[in-house]
Amino acid sequence: MTDIVFCSDLSRVYGEGEAAVHALRGVTLRFPAGQYTVIMGPSGSGKSTLMHLLAGLDSPSGGSVTVDGREIGGLNDKALTTLRRDRLGFVFQSFNLVPVLTAEENILLPLSLAGRKIDREWLDGLIDSVDLGDRLTHRPAELSGGQQQRVAIARALVHRPAVVFADEPTGNLDTNASEEVLGLLRRAVDELGQTVVMVTHDAQAASVAARIVVLRDGAVVHDGGGESTEGVLDLMKAVA
Repeated sequence: MTDIVFCSDLSRVYGEGEAAVHALRGVTLRFPAGQYTVIMGPSGSGKSTLMHLLAGLDSPSGGSVTVDGREIGGLNDKALTTLRRDRLGFVFQSFNLVPVLTAEENILLPLSLAGRKIDREWLDGLIDSVDLGDRLTHRPAELSGGQQQRVAIARALVHRPAVVFADEPTGNLDTNASEEVLGLLRRAVDELGQTVVMVTHDAQAASVAARIVVLRDGAVVHDGGGESTEGVLDLMKAVA
């Protein structure tokens, strides 16, 4: 199985001297194509730092990150921006939709920015799968939180990225909307062959993944198969 994302001996230090904070300490992980991986850990464990490094949103203090066959440490700002735009999808806790654009315009944003043609069949299937057909002309303020996050997921998938990074995607949603969003991400993996890497602290959200990686104090303390919600809770208790 091809590794879509690979990091080797990854470290990140913030600050210097005695005030230095070691957010990540020598993390090596592989993320194969078509896998749904969840990254968990207590607050301050380094999980968001890891995601930012994997997605090229921050630079490591040591080690390397390879995304879609390219070692991103050697890329200049322009090449890195192009890689993120063309090959990565992002879903954030705060939706990050453009308020003045309609739902459809937000979904199409990655293609608009890249000057790429719309694959109408793919787009129609995507809109169908996120159940937003009757909401396409609405702006974000006219949508519920769950609908906004479904727009964000469609936007993350519209350009068929190599990997989707999801950072606490259910953090601002109620239980029903959370289940919808998690089901969508799960289907993206099962039906579209998408690779998803998701950071969450929510045991129920983690239970949809095929693999769970747990960090503590900037290091990997668990890397194993998926668990039920109860199994995830037991796992987090064991590493806390």
